[in-house]
Amino acid sequence: MVYISKVVAAMASIPAVSTLSNRVIRVLGCNPGPMTLQGTNTYLIGTGRNRILLDTGDKDVKEYQTNLANVLKSNQVNIEHILVTHWHHDHIGGVENLHGSIANQAKIWKHKRSPEDSPDNKLPQSIPINWLTDGQEITVEGATIKIHHTPGHTTDHVIATLAEDNVLFSGDCILGEGTAVFEDLFTYMQSLQKILDLKPGVIYPGHGNVVDDPIKKIEYYIAHRNQREKQILDTLKANAGKKLTEMDLVKIIYTEIPEHLWPAAAYNVNHHLTKLTKENKIKCVMVEGENRWQYDGTCECSSNL
Repeated sequence: MVYISKVVAAMASIPAVSTLSNRVIRVLGCNPGPMTLQGTNTYLIGTGRNRILLDTGDKDVKEYQTNLANVLKSNQVNIEHILVTHWHHDHIGGVENLHGSIANQAKIWKHKRSPEDSPDNKLPQSIPINWLTDGQEITVEGATIKIHHTPGHTTDHVIATLAEDNVLFSGDCILGEGTAVFEDLFTYMQSLQKILDLKPGVIYPGHGNVVDDPIKKIEYYIAHRNQREKQILDTLKANAGKKLTEMDLVKIIYTEIPEHLWPAAAYNVNHHLTKLTKENKIKCVMVEGENRWQYDGTCECSSNL
């Protein structure tokens, strides 16, 4: 799931099927919405008869399944591996429809959400999962895919690089438009730096259009999060002594987004607040059973964020 700061209707359309290179065909998940943008991008990778499918869209989307089946038929190819970037329904949901049908013999790959993870509770136990590891490579004819564990958006999130073309499949770490929500800001920032260090030539995101200027985009993501953190801290300083909720902060700071997206913004703000509290830059207090945050002048706040 993603947070987008623009109206979905204003975004450039994405065709149902696009040939991005001689190694990559994008098949749109046909599940558009405020949280999925034009829909989930899924990618068929390789040049030979057996290929890799990265992500599967939502469950029970007939239009997507038909489009994917037509691509497989017209190119006379099979799906040998299905790689799932993370557990969110709009990336893993389609596995149930594809396993044993369109992708009859495909191996399902996903990173564990925790060291104790067992068959993923987002899939029936009858579907076997092969667990991905950081640095693992999966190859088919014409494509060498390397897995990079990039937690933050979710604990199990991975991105993948295509060695032959210096392409990076970013899942929900980097989007074609807007910015992403995350479960943990600290690890998300580490993952953004990890992606930057890979120096990709192009990014194929989980949602939105192709990112042709990836370094600029990644640097923007890092700067954006730092800017939001500064805005939050500055707002608390300007209201020193007041005890504010994350939604109070959203209404002050996120003036550019429509009201129906405030809950997603509050989700991100909460993670910033948690980080700032751990760093002893602000205080968290309980008011009538609700967490609130304040700056009271005694916190060890840094102006260099």
